[in-house]
Amino acid sequence: MGIILIIKTVSFYKLYVLLALLLAYLLNQLDRYTLAIVTVPMSQELHYGEKACMVYNKTVTDAELKPFNITCKDFKNITSCVDATIPGNDSQPCKWDYDGGGIEYQILAGPVFIVIYTFVGIFLGFAADVYNRKNLLAICVIFWSVMTLLTGFVKEYWQLALLRFALGIGEAGCTPFAASLIADYFPEELRGSAMGVYNWGIYTGYSMSYALGNFITEANINGQGWRWVFFISGMPGILAGIVIFFTVKEPERLRSPSDPQAVNTIAPLSQLEKVARVLKPFLSPSLVLLCLAGSIRNAGGYVWAYNTQLYFEAIGQQKDEIGKYMSWIPLVGGSAGVLLGGFISDRLVKGRGPYARVFVLIASQLLAAPFAAGALFLDPPWAYISLIPANIIGEMWVGVTLTVVIELVPSSIRTAAVAVYLFIITNIGGNVPLLVPPIQHAFQNGGATLADALRGALYFLYPGLYVMGSVLFLVTLVVLRRDIKKAKESDYVQLLSDPPADEGGHAGYGSNHSSDLEDSTTSKI
Repeated sequence: MGIILIIKTVSFYKLYVLLALLLAYLLNQLDRYTLAIVTVPMSQELHYGEKACMVYNKTVTDAELKPFNITCKDFKNITSCVDATIPGNDSQPCKWDYDGGGIEYQILAGPVFIVIYTFVGIFLGFAADVYNRKNLLAICVIFWSVMTLLTGFVKEYWQLALLRFALGIGEAGCTPFAASLIADYFPEELRGSAMGVYNWGIYTGYSMSYALGNFITEANINGQGWRWVFFISGMPGILAGIVIFFTVKEPERLRSPSDPQAVNTIAPLSQLEKVARVLKPFLSPSLVLLCLAGSIRNAGGYVWAYNTQLYFEAIGQQKDEIGKYMSWIPLVGGSAGVLLGGFISDRLVKGRGPYARVFVLIASQLLAAPFAAGALFLDPPWAYISLIPANIIGEMWVGVTLTVVIELVPSSIRTAAVAVYLFIITNIGGNVPLLVPPIQHAFQNGGATLADALRGALYFLYPGLYVMGSVLFLVTLVVLRRDIKKAKESDYVQLLSDPPADEGGHAGYGSNHSSDLEDSTTSKI
């Protein structure tokens, strides 16, 4: 596997750097998704979102009330909810309270965070091509960790929205800086696997959010419940940022001989010229389609990530049950997926050109969709188990797509190009969860219960978007093949596929093989 090759072929210090970047990404994802796990108790205290009928006492489940013909989550209005009583003792088993969902929640999960996250990411990407990347990364880690810590003190919805906004500013720098550092620390033949290791952070942090969000909330430390989740999530990042600042070295930037910035006789580019130079590759049909496909696939991931806890609670799962499964399934499945994707794409790209990686994207998303649908169709615990192959296969796309983007642009603009790519896929994909409430309401207006309505919306926006993403990746593959055939007629995007290493053991950007186009080349579209 790729991780074994990395361990065998790179220095101990490079492994340390990769682990430090992994830690930063882990904390990035933990702090981002904690909101999704604690939104129900948080909404009940801060009073945001929609209301629904739920069991009055969290120690009582709908299953225990079923012998009395009472299912709290099936009551659709406040009157039927509060009027339900247990025969014999007239106790009130149900309550009408905030359920953590609705448009106000989706705004917190989407626009409040996403818009600033993506815009700041662009500016930080340009800054990283000029200034010290590891210092900027360390500052970002410390900043977003402080914002997470402060979230534990909020008293009003607007305060939560403001800190969520600030969190987006800090988290924006993580992947652009890290991806650029990885590209300069690791040779091309290991880059996909290195990005796969880095992307473990997504699933480790995401899984940890379920563990902390459910178990710490249930522990109710000092009677503060969900607030301690943010305290515990935020504190480690402050230390991690300090460690990165003092121990990670800024690597030498690898330049291509064909890169204007690498030629000493060329005058430095102005800021406007730099912006134009970064954006120009994204005018190519290949990158346009790759960004569109990535956006659709990213949307499916966002929808599920921000609605998983809500869905399982809606179908009657308790916090400890959700935490028991979701604290490890995304970690195991997702981490295996990104590593497998990086390993497979690194092997396929040899002798086949960069479009071989895109083939991995097509196959993985199409194969993962039925398992994603199984998580909604099956009852627990099989719903949870279906998520294992869904994650292993479906999450191959993350590191592979980033690697393709890095390989399709000149070396001097990698960081900014990654930021542009993330800007596009995150703005589109990150705001798609806003479609969940209207689709859910449409099902409810048709007579569906809350659980069935949410399930229906997720069918469209989870496995459905996996399939759509796969189709768009297929179109990308077709166009990429065409663009490679036109390589000698255009000059605005550098395609590289398995270039030779230079004397220092690094991939040689802009170098040529004997059969340069479809037979594994460094070309230009």
